[in-house]
Amino acid sequence: MFFELLQLIGIPLEPCSNSFYLIHQRACINKMTTEKPKKVSKISIWKNFKFNFFNSIVIRLSTLLTQSHFRTLVRFILILTSLTAFFSIFFQALMAYEGQEHSWVTGFYWTLSTMSTLGYGDISFTTDPGRLYSIVVLMSGILFMLVLLPFTVIELFYAPWIESRAASLVPHAVPSDMEGHVILTFYSSIATALIEKLVQFQYPYVVILPEIEEVTRLNDKGIYAIYGELNDPKAYRNARVEQASLVATTRSDILNTSVAFTVRGITNSTPVVSTVREEDAVEILQLAGCNNVLNITKLVAEGLARRANGGLQFSHVIGQIDDLCIAEVDSNRTTLVGQAYLVAQWETSVSIVGFWKRGDFQIAEPENVIEADSVLVMAGTREQLKEFDQLFKLNLVSSESKPVVIIGGGRVGRATAEALKSHGIESCIVEKNAERLSLLNNYVHGSAANKSVLQSAGIAEAETVIITMRDDEINIYLTILCRLLHPDIQIINRATLERNVGALHRAGSDIVLSYSSIGANALFNSLHRSDLLMIDEGLDVFKMPIPKDLANKTLAEANFRKYTLCSVIGIDVNNVTDINLRPESVLPMGGEVILIGTREAQAKFHKKYPIN
Repeated sequence: MFFELLQLIGIPLEPCSNSFYLIHQRACINKMTTEKPKKVSKISIWKNFKFNFFNSIVIRLSTLLTQSHFRTLVRFILILTSLTAFFSIFFQALMAYEGQEHSWVTGFYWTLSTMSTLGYGDISFTTDPGRLYSIVVLMSGILFMLVLLPFTVIELFYAPWIESRAASLVPHAVPSDMEGHVILTFYSSIATALIEKLVQFQYPYVVILPEIEEVTRLNDKGIYAIYGELNDPKAYRNARVEQASLVATTRSDILNTSVAFTVRGITNSTPVVSTVREEDAVEILQLAGCNNVLNITKLVAEGLARRANGGLQFSHVIGQIDDLCIAEVDSNRTTLVGQAYLVAQWETSVSIVGFWKRGDFQIAEPENVIEADSVLVMAGTREQLKEFDQLFKLNLVSSESKPVVIIGGGRVGRATAEALKSHGIESCIVEKNAERLSLLNNYVHGSAANKSVLQSAGIAEAETVIITMRDDEINIYLTILCRLLHPDIQIINRATLERNVGALHRAGSDIVLSYSSIGANALFNSLHRSDLLMIDEGLDVFKMPIPKDLANKTLAEANFRKYTLCSVIGIDVNNVTDINLRPESVLPMGGEVILIGTREAQAKFHKKYPIN
């Protein structure tokens, strides 16, 4: 009871970390169980109180002595005290040499006033040895009292106090009513793009970070973040992980494993999605509890490879919602170039919904003509796409292709070469880092900024060059150089930051894929929404209820393209999707319409037809 009494009067104890306290508690329990209750006098209570009071002080001091900061301060004070005592003793010796006599208190007073640079001047030496000694004491004081002492106090006490204060001010938990949210563990370019999509589709989110400064900075920017250690279950409980829709971790493979393992110690119901760098880590992450492991490098490489001219494959499926597949095909590999859109649409059973041209997606209009060097975006079932391939590929597109020049032999470059090989396309990698050459098969060693190196790689004969460097500024330079050496070559670029996509297109790139956007799309699609599919740079397929004022009207009367810039690719009624649409197709009451469009087109649709 005495330890509890000490805590009540304000003396702090740490029973969980204090062995003395535990021993005392066990002794009390044993005593209570073996001895009979005795009458306790006031004097014995007071004696026990005094004993335990001083015992608690000893325990507290022993705890302090085990702290490194406190030991450092004690060591500094002992050195400063020893130095002050030595100076005071030597002061007496020099004063006796000069024939002056002073008390020990005076010597201590002179030493402190000199070391602290106060220098009252009431006591001074009259000989040169004494003045030299004064200079030594003064310089020592400047070093110890004006430099080392403030630094020690700031470093060991003030800075930790400021950090603890900052830690107490940053948020540590989400609101108690938050649910259906996405938990992120890192703020990167992928997270930035993902957060934009979550905000667009009204998904709440929170970023857990172990750095207080980063949490403060993000909250100042309007990004909701909380403080917590990534291997601490309390951090995820504070983030209400059991009520979350998804946990997305995009750190290193080791940290991602730790995150998944920690979350699975709390709940098995919340999906955990992780990115991965090394292929060997995929199985480890799955065993740790990840529902899905995404290799963003492979996704980017596959996206770059499937857009290259040549190869065995014709149309490429890039997404699917229900039974409806979204595919892309290079217009140069079809017989549709030069034909009017209406004629081309009449000849095929798939729906040609639009086309990419230098990074801009355009909804196909009746007056459009299919141009060369554009990428057609089509919608249809897999059977319809196979039929399209047979009609427009057979005996029209050669399966032989010239080697694609890949600039950059890093992870993305090597993965792109593997993806091209699976498509039946040979490649040649340009790499200047000699350490990577052992990982490559067909390569040219040298800098891609050197014209002779690119010419040795065969850029003059190649149909396509894929630039996979991580630095967007270097990619802009290389794009201009490649366009200068071969004006008609297809240039496909990898962009690290989404904001540089437009600049790379202006530099001359035909196709630009953003690393962060592809990663964000893959993570967002892990939410498994049945009404939304992100398939490409800013291009989404989404399902919406048919507006009441458009019910029982035909597609021609609704005219979605005119008012929303979205294209209808399917009508869903009772989970049955009709993709063979004509202008006279009717929009049934209670059904859903499947549309494809850019982010701006979606915004126009929601503005014109808001959901009640």
